[in-house]
Amino acid sequence: VYKPAEIELIRSACEFAAPLYHGQTDVTGTSLLQHVLGSASILIGLQMDHETIAATALHAVPSYLNDWNVVLNERFGRNVTMLVEGISDMERLRHVTAKQPIAGAAAIEDKGEAAQQVEGLRKMLLAMVEDIRVVLIKLAERTQTLRNLPAASPETQRHIAQETHSIFAPLANRLGVWQIKWEMEDLSLRYLEPALYKKVAKLLDERRVDRERYIADIVAQLERSLAAAHIKAEVSGRPKHIYSIFRKMQKKDKSFNMLFDVRAVRLIVPDVPS
Repeated sequence: VYKPAEIELIRSACEFAAPLYHGQTDVTGTSLLQHVLGSASILIGLQMDHETIAATALHAVPSYLNDWNVVLNERFGRNVTMLVEGISDMERLRHVTAKQPIAGAAAIEDKGEAAQQVEGLRKMLLAMVEDIRVVLIKLAERTQTLRNLPAASPETQRHIAQETHSIFAPLANRLGVWQIKWEMEDLSLRYLEPALYKKVAKLLDERRVDRERYIADIVAQLERSLAAAHIKAEVSGRPKHIYSIFRKMQKKDKSFNMLFDVRAVRLIVPDVPS
C-alpha cells in the first residue's frame, strides 16, 4: 500500500509522460502509454516501491524530451532520474550488441562461443547497473512486450523471443523473480518452438480439471499433516509451466504422456529461531 505522497508521485509521473507518449507505439504496435502502464502494473504486483513505479512510467521519456535528466531531476528527484538513466544505459548496450547471434530454445544447452558471448552480456548488464531496480524495470517492460507480441511481425516476434530466452529470462532467474521468469520462458517458447508449444499447451488444457483436482488434494493432505504436527507453513500448488515441461521432454527424450512430474507443490515454512 502506497502512502498518499507516493501515490501523488506516481500519478504525476504518468501525467507528465502521457502527452510525450501521445501517438507513440512500442515494437508490437501497442500504445506506448499502455505499454508503460502495463509494465508498471507488473511491478506493483511485485510490491515494488513508488520510485520504481514512477521510473517505469517515465522510462521512455529520454527518447522524446531534450534535457530530460535535468527536467526529471527537478520534478521527480534524483532517485527516479537515476533509475531512468540506468534503463537508458541498458538499452544502449542492448542495441550495440543486438547483432550478436542469439541461441533459440532448442540450443539452450549449447556451451560454445555464442553461448559464452551471451553469458558475458548478461554479466555485463548486471555489473553496469548501480541499482538492481533498473533490471527489474527492464524485466517488467520486456514481459509486457511479450504479452503484446502477437500483434508484431513474425521477424520481430522471433527476435524478441530469442533475446528474451537468452538474456532476460536468465536474469530473472538470477534475481529470483520466478513469476516473471516462468512467463518469459513460456511466451518465448511460443514463438521459438510454436508447434511444440501448442502441443504441450493443448495437452495441459485437456487435463486441467484432473490436474487441478490432484493438486488440491495434495495441498489439503499436506496442510492437515502440518497442522497435526503444529507446524505453520504456506502450501501452494501449480502445474509446471509449459517451458519446463518442454525441457523435460527434450532432455529425457520422452513424450508428454511419459512424464509424471508435470505438477509442483511449494511448501514455505517460516524461519524458526534457534
